[in-house]
Amino acid sequence: MTKEDKVLVIQEIKGMLQDAKVVYVANLEGMTAASTSDFRRQAFKQNITLKVVKNTLLQKAMEQMEGVDYSEMFQTFKGNTALMISETANAPAKLIQTFRKKAEFPALKSAYLQETFYVGDENLGTLVNIKSREEMIGEIIGLLQSPIQRVVSALQNKSESGEAKAEEAVPVAEEAKAEETPAEEAAPEASAEATDAPSAE
Repeated sequence: MTKEDKVLVIQEIKGMLQDAKVVYVANLEGMTAASTSDFRRQAFKQNITLKVVKNTLLQKAMEQMEGVDYSEMFQTFKGNTALMISETANAPAKLIQTFRKKAEFPALKSAYLQETFYVGDENLGTLVNIKSREEMIGEIIGLLQSPIQRVVSALQNKSESGEAKAEEAVPVAEEAKAEETPAEEAAPEASAEATDAPSAE
């Protein structure tokens, strides 16, 4: 690789790291060609940018980045190295874990996300369980909706209860009206009897 080629690769890596919030470095060395190809396809489907890079060029690119000091990850830059960039915090970890069910590799070297560094494959389980931004938003929305749903449910129950009471009150009102009708009819009869009565003269 010429010096010009190296410069171009470094620029490409810097472009990947620019504004990246989730950065993983993995080891794909023990994977077969078919498994590696499948790993790449799955990464693409999950919107994970993956690039196999030379350790020296990755380190130089990271050293030139402003805003984040990646030096804590440099100790893991040995052997085969794949750079993984994602917008979802736990997506690369979940992908690595899925392939680990079949073989020892891929392995996690290090990761940087949520302004924290994770060094070593033993952190894979922790990274898998980190909630993504989408999952956290979903939980917050669920928590916010829960009280609202209870209020709506209570209002609906109250409304249904009020309607039931109103329906029960209608027959009662009709019965009361029916009971008043004979009294009204009796009034003309009493008036007629008074008219037929003999005069005191």
